Amino acid sequence: MVSLSIRGLVKRFGDLVALDRLDLDIAGGELFFLLGPSGCGKTTLLRAIAGFHFPDEGSIRFDGEDVTRVPPHKRDTGMMFQSYALWPHLNVFRNVAFGLEERRVPKAELRARVEEALAMVRMEGLGTRKIHQLSGGQQQRVALARALVVRPRCLLLDEPLSNLDAKLRIEMRGEIRRICKDFGLTAVYVTHDQKEALSMADRMAVLDAGRLAQVGTPEELYRRPASAFVAGFVGETNLVPGVLVAVSGEDHLVSTPLGELAGRVVAPDWKPAPGESVLLSIRPECLSLSPTPPEQNAIAGTLEESVYLGEIAQYTLRTEGHDKPIHIAELNPRRVLRDTGAVFYAGAKAEDVVVLPAG
Repeated sequence: MVSLSIRGLVKRFGDLVALDRLDLDIAGGELFFLLGPSGCGKTTLLRAIAGFHFPDEGSIRFDGEDVTRVPPHKRDTGMMFQSYALWPHLNVFRNVAFGLEERRVPKAELRARVEEALAMVRMEGLGTRKIHQLSGGQQQRVALARALVVRPRCLLLDEPLSNLDAKLRIEMRGEIRRICKDFGLTAVYVTHDQKEALSMADRMAVLDAGRLAQVGTPEELYRRPASAFVAGFVGETNLVPGVLVAVSGEDHLVSTPLGELAGRVVAPDWKPAPGESVLLSIRPECLSLSPTPPEQNAIAGTLEESVYLGEIAQYTLRTEGHDKPIHIAELNPRRVLRDTGAVFYAGAKAEDVVVLPAG
């Protein structure tokens, strides 16, 4: 396993700054996710780590070794692409063996390593199959085996599950994480799918316009977002503007268009002062809906929509003074409220309301 150290990385494409003085450390054996909207720089960063893009400024080190200008084939990385990039005229065995053939590995060792890689992805005995004879999930496994067979110091994955259906995506999430952990691989994984990142990552980074918006564990980014951008990108949230009125212990009292609400500041290096403009982030599942006002953080509104999804019920509450509706999610609903047009109250605990900088 290899550790990665990235310092001051800048990559430009003409006038576009794709990576803007980016610093990042990835520990050996870590399954690290790069997450963000289209055009944020996550694939550019992955390709810079692979050696397909040389940065304009900054450095990339593997275990302290400077590989910034080292070509891809000398970095000992394995890359898995979104399209899989399998050769249709070659069978499974030859597709997996391709990287070893390029490295002129002796035939006996090549066969042993290909069979080992196919066993790792649970494709034993399918070496003679043609690519067109495989399901989408099997093709994905072949592409993964091809990346693993070269025994990479670092495994790089660029949205590898985006072409699979929902059931296969969930299955392959577990498979990729199992392989990385069983074999102690350092892996960097690009995705735009928040659920994928939350369910698989040891740590993750959210990128915004070529910069790191926040780095941390899935729990940290979801429960303690550093900004409205992160809160809104990692999962769903209700954002409510307000002005800080007072601080009482951990509770920060905020005057909002929905009334006075109490929340908590989770950023260790930010202490807003009374009179300062802030934003409140409230996850839908942190809100409960009731016909009577709760003791704390009562938000009154008219029930606009109810959606029953079996394991979850989703509600939309239209409020006065706030142009955006409040979204509420109830897990394992015993009964679904369908009194559209009736007045209800949404409530949340102060510890579940995150106070964020307004900017």
